[in-house]
Amino acid sequence: MSAATDLEDRLAARTLELVDIASESRAEASIAGHICELMRSAGVPVTDTQDACVLAGVPCRSGRPLVLLAGHLDTVPAQGNWPGRLGGGCIEGLGASDMKGGVAVMLELALAAPRCDLDVGYVLFGREELPSTYSALAPLLGREKGLRGADLAIMLEPTSNALQAGCLGNLDARWSFRGRAGHSARPWQADNAIERAAEGILALKTIEPRRSAIAGLHFTSVASVTALHGGIAANVIPGEAIAGVNFRYAPDLTAAQAEATLRGWCEPHGELEILSNAAGALPPKNNALLARLLAASEVTLEPKQAWTPVAEFAAAGIEAVNFGPGDPSLAHRRDERIETSALARCYNVLEAFLCG
Repeated sequence: MSAATDLEDRLAARTLELVDIASESRAEASIAGHICELMRSAGVPVTDTQDACVLAGVPCRSGRPLVLLAGHLDTVPAQGNWPGRLGGGCIEGLGASDMKGGVAVMLELALAAPRCDLDVGYVLFGREELPSTYSALAPLLGREKGLRGADLAIMLEPTSNALQAGCLGNLDARWSFRGRAGHSARPWQADNAIERAAEGILALKTIEPRRSAIAGLHFTSVASVTALHGGIAANVIPGEAIAGVNFRYAPDLTAAQAEATLRGWCEPHGELEILSNAAGALPPKNNALLARLLAASEVTLEPKQAWTPVAEFAAAGIEAVNFGPGDPSLAHRRDERIETSALARCYNVLEAFLCG
């Protein structure tokens, strides 16, 4: 068996092992415990196991640069795709792409203990698939002050092994439209809230996406209506309608600026209630380790047109990028899967990066 085949087989087996441990958000205890046992049995020090987290391998600083490899342990709810299965060069099943394949790469690197010329820490956390206010990462970064001296964090979220920097902010809001209820036989005596909503939604649709060039990367800010609810009966003109609005905004906007922008678009038509607002992250600036990772990966740096936990690292003062083996287009799908060749590619790039 070739070394390449052996690596793919090890990564595939580890990914399937992790897929088969149920870990829907808020139920990550079993997989966190399993990973702790693996790390400790291999002699990798585990220093924090609170709150569905595993922090391992972080050494006393040696004067060498510190790199954090990071991943989340939770998945969205199953859709008849658990447990997983292996076949045709893929691992299929819940979380295979997002992001147990990435966690498997992290584990195999830790267990193999390659001779690195960088200090390496492994950061695993839960509740990432919930709104960011529930994430276990920010509290971990708050209580582990030593992590704030890290020189680069690499989040192994799905990127199809592309290297992506920065990320968008993510704002969710409830948009309420008030009218006056009435009988559907005499609509002129009422004020139809759904019609008010339609006017507002069409006005929002006319707002062109805003494109921002930041450090040579192009991010797009865009607002979308994601839900619409109204009406109580077939013979009642509705007096209220409610829409859900999602605003993905470039990291050159602060959270407060993004809120003000969305209010300016929406509030001429209805009341806006902000439900959550997670700021984005700017790309790393003149980071020597990012240059080294680019050389190891032999890819061109891309913008991250989504929100990811790199924003939580950035808020803690840690520059971070996204690089992982999963295919983002397969995340959260019933037929979620990951190719064994993608796992091996990610492992080889990170090993080359860490070991120089």
